[in-house]
Amino acid sequence: MPLRRTKTVDTLYADVEASDLVVTPDAPFASALNRRLDRPHFGTFATTPRRLAAGRREQAEDRVAFLELIEQTDHDWKAIAYAIGNVLQCWEHQGHLDAILDYDAYVDATTRDVVQRMRTLRTTSKQLTEYTIDDSQSVAVVGYEQLTALERSILPETFDRIELFTDDAFDYPAFHVFESATDIVTALLDTISTDTAEDVAIVLDSGSQYSSLVESALEAAGIPFYGGPGFIDDPHHRAVIRLLRLGFRGTETTIADAQPVLTQLGLDVPVDDQHKRLDAVTVPELEWVQELWRTIETQTFADVLEAYTRRTDVELTRFEEELRTLGLADEPITEAGVDRLAYYLQTYEVPIDRDNEGVLLADAKSSAYVDRPVVFHLGMGQDWTHSAPQRPWVDTDTQFERYIGSFQRLLQSGEQQYYLVQDTAGGEPITPCLYFGELLETDFERFSDLEAVEHRRRPRSNDGGFDRHPLDVGTETVQTISQSSLNSYVNSPRDYLFGQLLETPDQERFVEGNLFHDFAEFYVTHPDVVADADRDALVDAMLAEADPFGSRADEPLRRRKYRIGIEMLIEYLDDNGPDSEAFLTATSGWGENFFASYFDAPIDSPLTERWFEDHSLGVKGKIDLVQAPDHLLDYKSGHKKRATQVVKRAATDPPADTPNFQAALYLTYYRTVHPDEPLEFTFFHFLDPMADVIAGDADLDGALTTVSYYPFTFDEYVGSRDAYETLLDGYTDCRETFDDLGYQAYSESMAQLTVPDTTDRDELRASEFAAEFTAAVDADTSDAVDAEKGADQAIRALNGVRRRAFFREDLDAFEVFVDERLAELNDRRAGEERFPVAGVAGEPNYRRVDHRDLLLEGEHDG
Repeated sequence: MPLRRTKTVDTLYADVEASDLVVTPDAPFASALNRRLDRPHFGTFATTPRRLAAGRREQAEDRVAFLELIEQTDHDWKAIAYAIGNVLQCWEHQGHLDAILDYDAYVDATTRDVVQRMRTLRTTSKQLTEYTIDDSQSVAVVGYEQLTALERSILPETFDRIELFTDDAFDYPAFHVFESATDIVTALLDTISTDTAEDVAIVLDSGSQYSSLVESALEAAGIPFYGGPGFIDDPHHRAVIRLLRLGFRGTETTIADAQPVLTQLGLDVPVDDQHKRLDAVTVPELEWVQELWRTIETQTFADVLEAYTRRTDVELTRFEEELRTLGLADEPITEAGVDRLAYYLQTYEVPIDRDNEGVLLADAKSSAYVDRPVVFHLGMGQDWTHSAPQRPWVDTDTQFERYIGSFQRLLQSGEQQYYLVQDTAGGEPITPCLYFGELLETDFERFSDLEAVEHRRRPRSNDGGFDRHPLDVGTETVQTISQSSLNSYVNSPRDYLFGQLLETPDQERFVEGNLFHDFAEFYVTHPDVVADADRDALVDAMLAEADPFGSRADEPLRRRKYRIGIEMLIEYLDDNGPDSEAFLTATSGWGENFFASYFDAPIDSPLTERWFEDHSLGVKGKIDLVQAPDHLLDYKSGHKKRATQVVKRAATDPPADTPNFQAALYLTYYRTVHPDEPLEFTFFHFLDPMADVIAGDADLDGALTTVSYYPFTFDEYVGSRDAYETLLDGYTDCRETFDDLGYQAYSESMAQLTVPDTTDRDELRASEFAAEFTAAVDADTSDAVDAEKGADQAIRALNGVRRRAFFREDLDAFEVFVDERLAELNDRRAGEERFPVAGVAGEPNYRRVDHRDLLLEGEHDG
């Protein structure tokens, strides 16, 4: 089926100008014909069947019927709406009201009641059923195929059929392909002005992102428009519904839950409070919202609407009228009542007064013709495709022909047509509207496969497209990076960027983590003060501090967690207290300490919460505890990770799926403080054994994960006495084999070999190194041992050490990795390139991003 050329309105007018009455499938097209009428004409000239039968502009008969029936019956609102939709649709396609009763699967008590009561309602469908065009008139029907069975029922026996299409093909214009929806809207604003607004129409899917973007852009530019947002799209109407719903969210409602309402009310609550409970925040301007939230079920719908309008100084007369029409205005507010109101507003389009001036916004799935000289078609993707009614009374083939006919007409609306589209979104190709596949005689998967003009942003070009002009402003260079920022940047540079630009609200887990860290820091300095304190009082103080973020129902669990947490910290620090007076910085402490304020006792320890920043390495951080000159410790409230996991997540070539560079970064810095010395870094997961504590069987060592740093290469290590001693502590065959071999022979053999740069056990065992090592061991041991098995166990044991520790080459590589990331980061900050979504290792781990709603999945290069 080719894309057929539509007859122009002037051509069609010439075909029908001699007729007394012209019937068209849609109102805009009838209006276009009427505007071309160049002779006196008595009565209606061009109109639609529904307007002709009703004698006025069409009303949304489904809404009219719904309002009548909820007043006359006690049926559930959703059941009534469902039945009305089926009855009207079946009536439209089969031509008579009782047609629905022939389909048993769709007939119930509500449906029968709806059919019976609609016999007396003055709906346009009823008026169509009763109306017949006078045979004495000469009648022309334009686009007969587009009319439904009910619409055709009014036609006289004799009438002229006027075809909408010619036999010629339509030479459609090129698709203008843009990189983003924002670029498309920018192009529109470059073209439209207040002077040209009356000449322009924009066709788009009203439910797509284009709708809100275009409306906001036109409004901001002061360009008038109509046909866009409906009753429920009014921000104040939406805010009232959200305010009503807020009252039924329960006692754990947070500021974030209420934020859409607060924003519309102009209430600015600090970002830090976003995750706090609504009743735990003290802001004077917020008090009336809190009071309304607490007393919602004692209010009526009209009360809430009045309170809202009083606070915003906005008249919502039409909303009040609708509440009274629905019989809800003076009803006490219930959750079911709010649900019914929201369902009604989402299901039916409430009529609103519009100023029909300016740019016309037309919905791609509701329009078949737009009578403006210039028409922009936006998006044109799969969302332009109608979902054919899946009902037995609908002839799907005939309905598809109607849809595709309307689509062809819509594409040709206007004297000038512009198709503005995207080829991809979020890194995925956009599928063109499925009707193109039926109409265009060529194979394609995306718009760029067809005749297309690409518009791309070019940083420094003047050869067309949309240019980005660099600004001559100074850019502060990032000289150091923390482990958390490095983790975020490596996972997704763009997520890292948003983290730097946007404020992050406080969260319960962060507040609790800080409390435990503060306690550990305070206990190192003042163990005697804590020993004399009432433990229950300490827990109460912690609960009060974290209370705004937590559920009161969880208080017993949190109380137990806090008690166990501080007891585990005390037990560990009593047994493993710091034994060094070394200091890392000239000042002690970092920020405010909750327990220092609680006990009014200062903290002055050179061993806790030690801040470091090294510009030569490009790293910075905060060490929780210097347990010994060669041993650092970090408190973790999460689940324990094995040493192999810690090392694996610090990989740089390539980075891990869940990168975590804390141990590598801290040891990289600390080896400059204690060069050429073995070091250890321990994570103390003090809440991990909580279940064992409750059962009375806690093992403190089970909560510790320690990784080592060796100030030499792994190749140097494998031939050392330490490595040999490790083999003597291994499995039976390994121990017997290397006890028989002896250290001297072992060391000499290793000196001749090079261990492959891999930690994959299977690769190691299949390597040339493994074969040569096994042969050397077998040659120098007696037949009393199983040298082959012993050598295999030795390879596994040495590889285990490598997977659990950092060697000099590992941290050397990490230093280079940090230098590369900082250079890359500063180039991006200077505008050399955009911050991409994908990190060094490719697609980010979306479970680890903090701003998921701001990232487009699959968009690798920004």
